[in-house]
Amino acid sequence: MYGPPVDLSFKYISSLSDAWTEEPSSTLRPLKRNSAMKYLSRSLRLSNNNITDLYDLQKTVSHFLAEPSQLAWLDLSFNKITHIDHVLCELRELRVLYLHGNSIFILSEVDRLGVLPHLHTITLHGNAIESNKAYRNRVISALPGLKTMDFSAVTQQERVMAKIWHHSNNQSRISKETLQ
Repeated sequence: MYGPPVDLSFKYISSLSDAWTEEPSSTLRPLKRNSAMKYLSRSLRLSNNNITDLYDLQKTVSHFLAEPSQLAWLDLSFNKITHIDHVLCELRELRVLYLHGNSIFILSEVDRLGVLPHLHTITLHGNAIESNKAYRNRVISALPGLKTMDFSAVTQQERVMAKIWHHSNNQSRISKETLQ
């Protein structure tokens, strides 16, 4: 049985290595530890900090969690993250990823997350990429296993529209390459 999230929100963390000296916030359900003093949890909250990059994410997950490879829920919302780092793609058991309220500005970086086999929930609203008119179609197309995006269910109609968008987008790209 896994316990509540390890909560490192609102700790004024700028780099992930800063988190290593922090104590998680206490919750209604107490956090349990193993004999190595690692937390028995599959969830990590790092929201509402000043994190700009995910360079030490694997070390941070390993520092706090008894089973780091089992991380299923990661909250990085309301930080200063500008890119969807490849390190997120190494979290093979990740199911829920909160990235809302950051500064991500390259929509195509979402495609990287397509390698996560269990990812079913993502938040990206409140980032610069949200202003792109293809935003929702692009994300749903890149992450076909999504059930929820930005706290809203992904409908069957949206999946169909995302497929159509993806197909027409690839066709126009191929046409442009042929003309060059």
